[in-house]
Amino acid sequence: MHKHYNGLKTAALFGGIFGLLLLVGAGLASYTNNSTYILVFALIGLGTTFYSYWNSDKLAIRAMGAQPVSPEQAPWLYQTIQELSARANQPMPRLYVSPTMSPNAFATGRNPNHAAVCVTQGITQLLDERELRAVLGHELMHVYNRDILTSSVAAAIAGVISTIGQMLSFGAMFGGGRSDDREGGGGVLGMLAAAFIAPLAASVIQMAISRTREFDADEDGSELTGDPLALASALAKIENGVAHAPLPPTKDMVNASHMMIANPFGGLDVRQAFSTHPSTADRIMRLEQQAQRMGQ
Repeated sequence: MHKHYNGLKTAALFGGIFGLLLLVGAGLASYTNNSTYILVFALIGLGTTFYSYWNSDKLAIRAMGAQPVSPEQAPWLYQTIQELSARANQPMPRLYVSPTMSPNAFATGRNPNHAAVCVTQGITQLLDERELRAVLGHELMHVYNRDILTSSVAAAIAGVISTIGQMLSFGAMFGGGRSDDREGGGGVLGMLAAAFIAPLAASVIQMAISRTREFDADEDGSELTGDPLALASALAKIENGVAHAPLPPTKDMVNASHMMIANPFGGLDVRQAFSTHPSTADRIMRLEQQAQRMGQ
């Protein structure tokens, strides 16, 4: 597998989002004349990161209502994941199946030794074995490229920034802070600007990293399976399947959606413009180009 410089991406992601947290904290500290907010916001970022690091697998599995399955319950899935893990010379993750009929799959966990791959019942019925093998290869490469920690923490901190933005907006509209800073409405306008710009910037950072992460997993997963056209076919089927059976955009599902191989909300996703997934057409085009390079 070739390098995608995930270490640099992780550093850029954490630096950018932690910088936003500190910037909002500094702005609030200036507005209220209380520098404690900078420390508070830094601690919020550290606490959120630690919690996401240790619980990313549990949170996603619970959101999907998934259950662990044994080799006897899903022999082909087990054999395929064993084969691909051995080919990658990496640990085999735990296997889960979600009872939902919306076709999708995701990988989760803080590292290859504490990871899980989950497929929905819908995707096992929609795809043939060749296509499902390609999807499993994609998810395994998320684990082995250590993408799960990056995306989980990014989503968690982006959520914190959005919550803080709402708090700032509420405070600006209903007063608070120092009266001398609000002369001419400048303080209030600054608070409102921070309330809207910070969450937007966090979403853009999360989106950019997540889209690159999906392209990387497509490419590396196809190298692992040797079958990029199977993944291209699977992605087209999954997109159509999700359009007919989307998942409801509940809070838990929104928090877990960035982990899935395809946007699980279909036309119901009101945040489509800020989707963490690249378009299926772009992914298929890249996979077809990869197949050509491989002589297929």
